[in-house]
Amino acid sequence: MIYSDPMNDTAQNVDTATLDTWRPFRGPFVRWPRLADAVLALLSFFLTIAIWGGERPEDDPSLALSAFVFFVAGNASLYWRRRQPERVHGVILAASALAMLFGHLEGPIFALAISLYNLGRYTVDQRSSAIGLIAAYALLIISELAFHELSSDDVITLLLLPFVSWYAGRRVRGRGEYLRLLQERAEQLEREQLVEAERAVAAERTRIARELHDIVAHQVSLMTVQAGAAKTVVQEDPQAAAKAMTSVEQAGRQALDELRHLLGVLRPGNESSEMGPQPGCADLPRLVEEVERAGLQVSMALDTGPRQLPARTELAIYRIVQETLTNVLKHAGPDAHAQVRIGIEGGDVTIEIKDNGVGTSRLAGSGHGIAGMRERAQLLGGSVAAGSRPGGGFEVIARLPLAEETV
Repeated sequence: MIYSDPMNDTAQNVDTATLDTWRPFRGPFVRWPRLADAVLALLSFFLTIAIWGGERPEDDPSLALSAFVFFVAGNASLYWRRRQPERVHGVILAASALAMLFGHLEGPIFALAISLYNLGRYTVDQRSSAIGLIAAYALLIISELAFHELSSDDVITLLLLPFVSWYAGRRVRGRGEYLRLLQERAEQLEREQLVEAERAVAAERTRIARELHDIVAHQVSLMTVQAGAAKTVVQEDPQAAAKAMTSVEQAGRQALDELRHLLGVLRPGNESSEMGPQPGCADLPRLVEEVERAGLQVSMALDTGPRQLPARTELAIYRIVQETLTNVLKHAGPDAHAQVRIGIEGGDVTIEIKDNGVGTSRLAGSGHGIAGMRERAQLLGGSVAAGSRPGGGFEVIARLPLAEETV
């Protein structure tokens, strides 16, 4: 969590470790459920003894053994109140009925109030819970009719108190279910966020791999061709060999610059703020010059009009042209010529690249280069078609929509 100071517009991070270790208050019934239930059963037993002691006549000689049996059985069953609430309720009703039948009490034992709460709180079947409440009402009505004269206040109390205990349990159960659903929803959202984060990481890795492939494949291909040419003519024409090696050096330096630019994006903080922009249409003439220095003749027609193209579209145009010319340089053979035409037709940018080399040796869709071009185009909602030309050579036709970029 971040607290902002409006006076100086600074942000301070709160100790996240403290927030992570914070937990809501947990009472004894949550921390130590078994021990708490045992204490509750013992307390209910003593309250029942106290109530019975106030009701029995003064000339009663001693506590009958049967009373202890009924009181102990009814109150001790509270220890299992969470796991078997219906059975515990039945045992307490039976103990209360027997205690009243043998004259030990003029009403149910104190544990009945707790049992009604348990019935509402822990019983899954609502029908069983309602039947238990009705049975408790029947026992209370019988005890009131047998031992007391009912007044209007007694009737209201008789009808209200059992329902309050039972309904309180139902409300607590409902709140627990609601909190459980909220927790499950939060966990589901967390899992979805993790999956989305993994997808984002995978997409970023794919993007970086694509950029690295385009940069390295193009520059290394130029360096390989130039180095091969220098090796061929080094003895006959040392000046031409030196020129070729100069081109190798320039290609290597440019590859290093582009790699530094790409890897700078991965650096945190302000280290990436000094990185220059990604290549675009304005850099295509320089790209053509590099390819021509490597021995490939290229004619280019660029007509995008006065319209400013989106940065993502310009980068895709540059990479598609770069990858295609690199493929032509590697596979088209000697004396190859490439034609590049970039224009706007309707709402699309059309990129057509054709060569007169040995195009039949390259299958459409083979290798990572063409797959990378297709992926770039699909990210923008476009398409790439590549294949051999009928009269020889190879062609790549890409279409990138301008109306809306697909993210």
